[in-house]
Order: sequence, then structure tokens, then C-alpha cells
Amino acid sequence: MQKEIMIAGFGGQGVLFAGQVLAYAAMDLDKEVTWIPSYGPEMRGGTANCTVVIADEEIGSPLVQNPPFAIALNLPSFDKYEPLLLPGGTMIVNQSMVDRPARREDIHVVFVPANEIAEELGDKKLTNMVTVGALLAALTDIPLEAVEAALKGHLPARHQKLLPKNYEALRKGFDVARHQLSIPA
Repeated sequence: MQKEIMIAGFGGQGVLFAGQVLAYAAMDLDKEVTWIPSYGPEMRGGTANCTVVIADEEIGSPLVQNPPFAIALNLPSFDKYEPLLLPGGTMIVNQSMVDRPARREDIHVVFVPANEIAEELGDKKLTNMVTVGALLAALTDIPLEAVEAALKGHLPARHQKLLPKNYEALRKGFDVARHQLSIPA
């Protein structure tokens, strides 16, 4: 098994942290993992993306050209990565920042109102965890509980008080995607 994931958005949306959490969860499950961040010099407001490769065996190359899984947190990321997604793949799209439907019919596109869900939870910084939760509905090799454990185990002590809201964000995103992908509870 090898799963490749692309996560993209603006700097400041938690793109790199979303990838790190997935990587930590996979490592904690004794998987082989690579995580490669990429961001513009602007940091906040500039482009940011990362790739995560999760495998049962040694990973030959950390480079990802046509991932089967992606998260697009904004319209430029959706525009850039939708054409690159592997046919049959799944793309989680932050519907709050994207004003167009999918152009491809050979992929699964899950639209999640991530900003609105995060704001309902009281913190717009939870948008990334909403979309990670949505991704987990399709990425069945990493259970939701493993990501929760990774957050608890790798979040700095000063942020541990934020764990309950992060867990809630993950679960709300998971539920939205589960319904769209018609996955039973």
C-alpha cells in the first residue's frame, strides 16, 4: 500500500500542519512516511502546499505528480491540482473558498464548508482539521482515532487545551465527507 496526498492553500491556513498531523499519525501506526513542505516567500497569504506519502514499505521517491488524494483549501489550489489528480482519486475542497463546480467527472470531489464549520466551532484556524477529517473518510488506511492520537502526542504543551476543538473539527469534516461519499457510519 502506498498513498500519496497533496495539501494546498494559502500560507496561514495550516496547510503544512495538516500534512504534519497526517504524517505523525502514519508514523505512529508504524508506516513509512515522507512529508515535503513547499511555500512562497510571503508565508501568510502566499501559496503553500505539502505532499505526504504513506506506505507499508520503503518509499522509493517522495515526489508526487498525480496524487490519488488531495485537499484544496482555496480556489487557486483547486484550479492547479484538480487536473493533476489521479483518475478515480478523491479531492477534498474547501467550499467556503471555491466558487465553481468540479470540471472532471472521473474523480470524487467532496465540497466541505470548512470555514463555516470552523467558525461554528469558534476558531477559524480549525479549517485545516475540518478538511483533514473529510479526507479521512476516503483515506481509510489512517483511522480518525490515529489522527486524534497524533494531535495529542505531537501538539506542543501550550496548545493541548485546543485538543477538544480539533477533535470536533476532525469529526465534523469526516461526517460531511462520509455523507457525500455514501460511506456507512
